[in-house]
Amino acid sequence: MLLVTGGAGFIGSNFVLSTIAETGEAVLNLDKLTYAGNLRNLAALEGDERHVFVQGDICDRDLVRRLLAEHRPRAIVHFAAESHVDRSIEGPAEFVQTNVVGSFSLLEEARAHWIQLPPAEQAAFRFLHVSTDEVYGSLGAQDPAFTERTPCAPNSPYAASKAASDHLVRAYHHTYGLPTLTTNCSNNYGPYQFPEKLIPLVLHNALAGKRLPVYGDGGNVRDWLYVLDHCAAVRLVLDKGRPGETYNIGGGSERTNIEVVQRICGLLDKVHPPGRGSYADLIEFVKDRPGHDRRYAIDSAKIRSELGWRPRESFESGLEKTVRWVLDNRAWTEEVTSGAYRRWVEQNYALRGAV
Repeated sequence: MLLVTGGAGFIGSNFVLSTIAETGEAVLNLDKLTYAGNLRNLAALEGDERHVFVQGDICDRDLVRRLLAEHRPRAIVHFAAESHVDRSIEGPAEFVQTNVVGSFSLLEEARAHWIQLPPAEQAAFRFLHVSTDEVYGSLGAQDPAFTERTPCAPNSPYAASKAASDHLVRAYHHTYGLPTLTTNCSNNYGPYQFPEKLIPLVLHNALAGKRLPVYGDGGNVRDWLYVLDHCAAVRLVLDKGRPGETYNIGGGSERTNIEVVQRICGLLDKVHPPGRGSYADLIEFVKDRPGHDRRYAIDSAKIRSELGWRPRESFESGLEKTVRWVLDNRAWTEEVTSGAYRRWVEQNYALRGAV
């Protein structure tokens, strides 16, 4: 059994679903069910004994201790995190609490559990921490992509909180010998992504006939990774990665934000034509967010050469799958875009205004 934290969120639920489907291994799923956690993501596992869901907070050390003792998982896969930059700008305290204090709490309980395991189980145990490329800071147009040796230079409260948790994970390996692994991924997209992030926000707004807000000049560059390719990479690192190591996971698909938005509009024009004109007519440039990193790019050479991982999806094929999933699951999007979500979006973009 695996203990997966944050397994009702976007990446976590895709990991839980694909892991059970592809490996058959049981999953103990611990999720606080904040605004971004959604049990409907896991509806396909209802009644499946291989999936055990527990609603709870990773900061609740008594709960984590009890779950580890009762279920004795072979590994912890730690997805649970506050992850949206804009929200971290408006309210950084929650990011420090979950990403830093929560990760520390989980590490402490994992260490206490690991120490008392029999030698064979102790040798096999792993703590895999899922992190982000944002800890590395921002790149210039001609700079080489981030490698595992790139120094941390976080530029947002979110990135700083994730960098702090990365450092804690590293320290627990080097100080205590806890067999940790860290992965730093590029921007994910795909099914079940909460529509505050660029791709699902644009899809949701376009289908509702609302404006498509693009920060600044739209020239910010991200490397895009299809979520199921990320999940496959995490499983590979968990099973074959070297304890104490970090592995960067990227899709090798750098695109500017405006290119991504235009691509989405072009796909929607073909598969779900608007009443008139093009969805691209809804694009509106808005004031940039504070400290907006200009470019991220991931060098995945290490995981490719050491573990043989390759993404299955190109950006074009992954985006087409994502668009079709959203069109086929409009009810899911309508449910998660509640009044609280609408109020947050209106507040966030009202601060930006049109430019």
